[in-house]
Amino acid sequence: MIESFRNALWPGYKTGAGIDPALFAQFPLLEEELAAAGFVVWPMIEFEADDALAAAAASAAGDPRVERVIICTPDKDLAQCVRGTRIVQLNRRTRTYYDEAGIEEKFGVPPASIPDYLALVGDAADGFPGLPGWGAKSAARVLARYGRLEEIPADPRAWQVPVTSAKALAQTLDRERERALLFRALATLRTDIPLFDDVETLRWPPKA
Repeated sequence: MIESFRNALWPGYKTGAGIDPALFAQFPLLEEELAAAGFVVWPMIEFEADDALAAAAASAAGDPRVERVIICTPDKDLAQCVRGTRIVQLNRRTRTYYDEAGIEEKFGVPPASIPDYLALVGDAADGFPGLPGWGAKSAARVLARYGRLEEIPADPRAWQVPVTSAKALAQTLDRERERALLFRALATLRTDIPLFDDVETLRWPPKA
C-alpha cells in the first residue's frame, strides 16, 4: 500500500490499491538498482514522491551554483513549484517546458495559486473531488483576481470577474469552505523535507 500523511486527512486520497502486485514488488528492486548505479534515491514513507520533488527543487534553486531546476513531470500539483524561469516544469511526453508565465497561460492562475485551484476543481489522480459547480474556467477567473481562497469575497456581487452562476458558486464555497481548505492542504506540496545538504551530492555520475 502506498500512503502518506494525506490519507489520514482524507479517506478517499490515493493509495496503492489497484497496482499490480508483480509491479509493486519491483519498486524496492528499482530503488536498489538506481542506488547501485550512483543515483540519489529518497524513499518516502510519511511523504510522497511529489513532496520530494518539491523540496528538492526548492533547495536546489536556493544554491547559486544551480543554473536552472527542471521538474520532469506533467502532474498538475507540481506546477505550484515553478518559479520564474529558474524552476520550470517539463512534460516529457510533449517535450514542453513551462516557466511561470507558461503555467499561468496553461491554468489561468500563477503557480502560487495552484493548490487553491485544485481545491476548487479537484484532482482525480489524487482522489479528491473539488467543490460542486466549480470548474476550471470559473476557478481560474476568480483566483486570477483574488489568488487565495480566503481572499474571495463572500458576496459574489463584489467579484470583479465575469463568472457564470456566481451566486451558486459563492454559496457552495461558503457552505463547503472547510472542505475546500482541506483539499488545498492535500494539494499543497511540502518543501520543508530535509533531503540533502549540498547539491554536489546529487551529481551523476558521482565523483570518485
